[in-house]
Amino acid sequence: KAAAGTFDFLLCTVSAEYDINAYLSLLGVDGQYVIVGAPPTPLALGAFALIHKRISVAGSLIGGIKETQEMLDFCGKKNIVCDIETITADQIDVAYERTV
Repeated sequence: KAAAGTFDFLLCTVSAEYDINAYLSLLGVDGQYVIVGAPPTPLALGAFALIHKRISVAGSLIGGIKETQEMLDFCGKKNIVCDIETITADQIDVAYERTV
């Protein structure tokens, strides 16, 4: 409840049944909710929350195992790699500033 209306953007990766309206309540005016997970049943969406706060709901297909493997193969052929840095919780502020 304390976080209600405080987010501008939520990215949902949940592929199980859940109450989308509980998450929509976290968004502020003009908030965006993007779904990339695929729940097994349709979501029950309360239209009033969308209308009242002008919330946008969108979806994006991120691909399955086949597409992920193709991407990894492509990266391997082109020598595309990533940098990973592990930090502790007390280093979050410094890491965030470096990212910005």
